[in-house]
Amino acid sequence: MSSGLRIARIIARLNLGGPARQILASDPWLTARGHVVRVFAGSSEPGEGDLFETARERGIDVVRVPGLSRGVSLPMDLRARSFLRRALREFAPDVVHTHASKAGALGRRAAAVVPQAALVHTFHGHVLEGYFGATISKGLAALERRLATRTDRLIAVSHATADDLLRLGVARPGQLVVVPPGLDLEPLLEIPLAAPARRSHALRSLVGADPGDFLVGVVGRLAEVKRPEWALDVFQLLAARHPRLMLAFIGDGDLRGLMERRIQALEPSLARRVHLLGARTDMPAVLADLDAVLATSRSEGLPVALVEAGAAGLPVVATRVGGVEELVAEERTGFLGTSVDELAYGLSKLLADPALGSQFGQRARLRVEKRHSAPALGTQLERLYQAVVQERRAAP
Repeated sequence: MSSGLRIARIIARLNLGGPARQILASDPWLTARGHVVRVFAGSSEPGEGDLFETARERGIDVVRVPGLSRGVSLPMDLRARSFLRRALREFAPDVVHTHASKAGALGRRAAAVVPQAALVHTFHGHVLEGYFGATISKGLAALERRLATRTDRLIAVSHATADDLLRLGVARPGQLVVVPPGLDLEPLLEIPLAAPARRSHALRSLVGADPGDFLVGVVGRLAEVKRPEWALDVFQLLAARHPRLMLAFIGDGDLRGLMERRIQALEPSLARRVHLLGARTDMPAVLADLDAVLATSRSEGLPVALVEAGAAGLPVVATRVGGVEELVAEERTGFLGTSVDELAYGLSKLLADPALGSQFGQRARLRVEKRHSAPALGTQLERLYQAVVQERRAAP
C-alpha cells in the first residue's frame, strides 16, 4: 500500500504509564512514514502526570476528549462517546486503534459512525480476572467478547496476556496478535553501564544517598494492582543486614496515604532510608542513579518500567506475573519470585555481589535494545494497520 493511512488512536489518558509512552514513541515514527495520525486522549488523574503537552511538543496531533477518564461515570462516558462520534466522522480514519478497557469500550462503539474503518484494540494487560468479584469479572469478560466481534484485530502486549484472552474466550486465534511494547530507548541506552560514570545525581542527591549506598527504585503507580506495600516489606526484611540499602518509590496514586503511614510507622533510622518521590518525567536521570529496580505487581501485561530498566542497564527483581517472564531472564537479567520472601532473597543476592548486578544489566540491555525500540513497535503497527485496511477494502 503506497499511500499513507489515516489512523485514529483513542486512549483514556496520557499519564506516565506504558500505553502513553508507546504512543509517544511510535506515532512520530508513523507520521514520518507518511501516515496521518491523530490521538484522542482523556484526562489523567491527580498525581499520575500528564504527557498531553509532551505529545504536542513531539509533533503528535493530539485532541483532548471531554469526559473521557479512567473512572466510570455514565454522564461523562456519554459525553465522551458523543464527542468521539463527531470527531471520528470528521477525521474519517482508515484505522481506529483503541487502548485498554475504558477507551476500548467507548471508542469502538463510537467508531460505528465510520463503518469503513478497520478496528484494532490493544490489551495492555487486562482486568478480567483477579481485580473484581466473580460477577463483575464475568460481566467484563462478556462485554469484551461482544466488543471483539466488531474488532478486526486484538493486540496483546505479551504472550501471557494473549493466552489469557484465548482461555477466556475474548479473542479468536486468527484475530489475536502479540505486539510487545516499544519505547524511545536512545536516552536510556546512552547511560554508561558502570558506576560512577552512570550517575546523574538527580535522584541520589535528593534522597541523600552516598556513593556506596545501594538505591533500589520501585517505578510505577502507587495503586493496589502494583502492590507497593510488598516493596516496603522486602526492604524491612533486608534493612538490618544491609545498612546501605535505600528504597525510592517513583510514582504516585491512590495508595500514597497508606504508604506514608507505613513509612512513618518504621523506626526513624529505617524511615530515613525510604522515599516517596512522586511521578517524574526525567526517567533517564532517575534510572541512571538506581542500582536495581524492584517490581511487586500482582498483575501485569508486559511492564514498560522493566523495559526501561533493562535499557538503562539495571538488574530487576520482580514478581512472576503476566509477561514479566518474557522480559526478565531468571538469574540472567534478574530474579523472579512469587512472595515477599522470594523477592527479598533475589535482592539480597544483588546486595551481596555488586558485580552480579552489572552483569545482569549488560544482558538486559542487549535483550531489550532491538525488540522494544520505537522503530520495532512502529514497524509492527504499520504492517498490522496495512493488513487490516486491505482486508476491509477487499471484503464484500
